[in-house]
Amino acid sequence: MPGQKPIKVALLGCGTVGTEVVRLLTDHAADLTARVGAPVELAGIAVRRPNKHREVPAELLTTDAQALVSSPDVDVVVEVIGGIEPTRTLLLDALRSGKSVVTANKALLAEHSGELFEAADSTGADLYFEAAVAGAIPLIRPLRESLAGDRITRVMGIVNGTTNFILSGMDSTGASYAETLEEATRLGYAEADPTADVDGFDAASKAAILASLAFHTRVTAADVHREGIAQVSAADIAAAKGLGRTVKLLAICERVTENGSESVSVRVHPAMIPRTHPLAGVNGAFNAVFVEADAAGEMMFYGKGAGGAPTASAVLGDLVAVARNRVVSGRGPRESAYAALPVRPMGQTPTRYHISLDVADRPGVLSQVAAVFAEHDVSIAAVRQEGRVDDASLVIVTHAATDAALRSTVDKIGGLPVVREVVSVMRVEGEET
Repeated sequence: MPGQKPIKVALLGCGTVGTEVVRLLTDHAADLTARVGAPVELAGIAVRRPNKHREVPAELLTTDAQALVSSPDVDVVVEVIGGIEPTRTLLLDALRSGKSVVTANKALLAEHSGELFEAADSTGADLYFEAAVAGAIPLIRPLRESLAGDRITRVMGIVNGTTNFILSGMDSTGASYAETLEEATRLGYAEADPTADVDGFDAASKAAILASLAFHTRVTAADVHREGIAQVSAADIAAAKGLGRTVKLLAICERVTENGSESVSVRVHPAMIPRTHPLAGVNGAFNAVFVEADAAGEMMFYGKGAGGAPTASAVLGDLVAVARNRVVSGRGPRESAYAALPVRPMGQTPTRYHISLDVADRPGVLSQVAAVFAEHDVSIAAVRQEGRVDDASLVIVTHAATDAALRSTVDKIGGLPVVREVVSVMRVEGEET
């Protein structure tokens, strides 16, 4: 636009995502100018090792991120570094100086979103973070804006591509967890150290962000009950198949009403879901999130949840939004945490369960096991028993029961003389209780 002052952007980080952000800004410069109403230009790119980024003009590179963020010429800071520090300090400084921030940093938002929003409010700056959850899938903006007039009751989804690739592979091939993880690493779907993914930390951060938006309540990663997939066995996958189910690592955020009081339940764990459920067909490294709201009903958001280009697409979408706001002196949505609902402890959260037991094959075993369930007020929905020469496999599916009641039940069953081993305990989701 002739005569319009450019929007100057500081980019923190130039790895896989940052490189794609630079490419998109360069390749689509004319279109972005038309969409924003002003040119969007890079003021600088903060990196650790400038000599590793030969694809970027050398004059844009700097190792002094603080100086770049503090520059009076910068209007917007785009952060794709990750981690907590020094990123937290850099973004707080940017917001407190009136610069808008676009970030893909799920871990930082899951721990410090309240602090970041307060800094943004102090100067009227924008804080956008579409890329922090589910990559290119438009999810944050619908929760934050499109559904702002509705009452969301549940958000349940697959938000980690690595674990979904592993579980999908186990389901399709019958291979073990270790074998499928090795294959995922070889193909580049799993990091050399996959802990953040397979132990559920990545999904827990995303669940905290989704719950905060959906229920207008500050939820941190520490509030999220977290279980990973390392204990999921080929036998668990086979058992799920036998019951017309599949196993997924789910992030589940629910609004719970009990005795007239509302609370929020937020959890990440593997669970069996019916093969007819919309999430059951989400395979490979794809992500999908199922949302339920009072007026809008059921919706599902599906697509690529990671990768340089998909994540950069979400970053650019946010950058266009904040740049437009700078041009027209407007502002995007602020934090909505007015509800301040309490987070429900996992022990009080009701769920259905699939329990597999290795038991002695003799009369009275089922009655002894059933008596323990009755003692702890855990109702049995279905039982399947397969006998062998000296022992048997006993599979029990419960109606909804609290986590605390189920754990007490399993602990006592494990001590029965007729029970050789509690082979596995897995939650069941996506079915009527």
